[in-house]
Amino acid sequence: MLSKLTKWLSGTQLIASGFFLIILLGAALLMLPFATRAGEHTSFFTALFTSASATCVTGLIVVDTFTHWTLFGQIVILCLIQIGGLGFITIGITVSMLLRRKIGLKERGLIRESFNIIELSGLVRLTKRVIFGTLLFESAGAALLFLCFLPKMGVLQGLYYGVFHSVSAFCNAGFDLMGRYEGFSSLTSYYGHPVVMTVIMLLILIGGIGFIVWSDLYEHKLKFRKYSLHTKIVISSTLILVFGGALIFYFIEGNRLFSDMSVTEKILSSLFCSVTPRTAGFNSVDVGAMTDAGKLFTVILMFIGGAPGSTAGGVKVTTIVILFIYMKATLTRTVGYNVFGRRLEDEALHKAAAVFCMNLSLAMAAAVTLCAIQNFNGIDALLEVFSAIGTVGMTAGLTTQLNAVNRSVIILLMYLGRVGSLSFAMSFANKKKIAHVMQPAEEINIG
Repeated sequence: MLSKLTKWLSGTQLIASGFFLIILLGAALLMLPFATRAGEHTSFFTALFTSASATCVTGLIVVDTFTHWTLFGQIVILCLIQIGGLGFITIGITVSMLLRRKIGLKERGLIRESFNIIELSGLVRLTKRVIFGTLLFESAGAALLFLCFLPKMGVLQGLYYGVFHSVSAFCNAGFDLMGRYEGFSSLTSYYGHPVVMTVIMLLILIGGIGFIVWSDLYEHKLKFRKYSLHTKIVISSTLILVFGGALIFYFIEGNRLFSDMSVTEKILSSLFCSVTPRTAGFNSVDVGAMTDAGKLFTVILMFIGGAPGSTAGGVKVTTIVILFIYMKATLTRTVGYNVFGRRLEDEALHKAAAVFCMNLSLAMAAAVTLCAIQNFNGIDALLEVFSAIGTVGMTAGLTTQLNAVNRSVIILLMYLGRVGSLSFAMSFANKKKIAHVMQPAEEINIG
């Protein structure tokens, strides 16, 4: 089926169209009366927003997941999260493998597009590892969370909550069912629970480092020197962002938002505030109560996001690292862009700059739109739009206040953030335009 569709659509167009259709299907299911506790039809915009948020593994919600949706509605959301996290191409290829169908070159090309990787070899093996790893990590996370939820919720509900939050965390989705205690509360009631916080953070990080890194770690274990350049950049930058970010949050919020916490709770909250913006959307503290400095730093982390070929969003850590390497080379007048004993291609720099500028432009335009139409606070609007395009799901409380126009803006940002804003734009111009005549060059002043 997938190979037939590639006759009319490119890989990028197929992925973009597929996600769009899945969002519409999810919205249709969520509009059914038995999807809501009230037994009434949910409005199209509410269902569409929820479906887009789940499929794009974002986590922004206009109605509380527990109090508004029935078990059926919650399972629909959970399925959309899993499809959005792994990608429908991966799931489709997995079904083909289970049916023992041959995976041809066209299907392998789709896998490469879906995972955002360069090599064409070993893709079937990588897909098997992705499925096996996903089941392993989500099952382990669900079991540990079940043990934490069991005393308070009982066996069946504890198991269901364990599975739901494990899948949501691994897929970096940020949806939760803690509305049973307080609406829109996320994980604030567990901010001091070391096991719940640690399990959620580990699932977010494992899902966010990317499937390519998984494969590298599986093959070379802890032998850092044998890792690919991609893996080295992702692991080192992730460690710096997690622990460096935690230190900054501890410094910013330690005597403010975290002032009533113990030292252990402050450390847990600082780590969680550093991990979840990249790009899971859970929160263990009230985001709206953060200082402006904390919100702005959260925006920066949301913009960066996770690794390519993962369940995370954002412009990706590799994009930021490449731009910093280029900046260093320019300042030191170094020829070539070198890191970990390797030289980066110019094409990588061009793509990184395009992704950075595209996402920044879209987010800033959306922030201006939100403020112009509804007169929101500027920092809260920035948090909302960067959360949407970074597929994060954190909010200072604006999501439920959005009117129809601004909801449409956020839905579009979530969609572009999941598909890839640059990939989406390039899908309309697949063929390279080669100029027959080169225009004369002329220098301009920079900076």
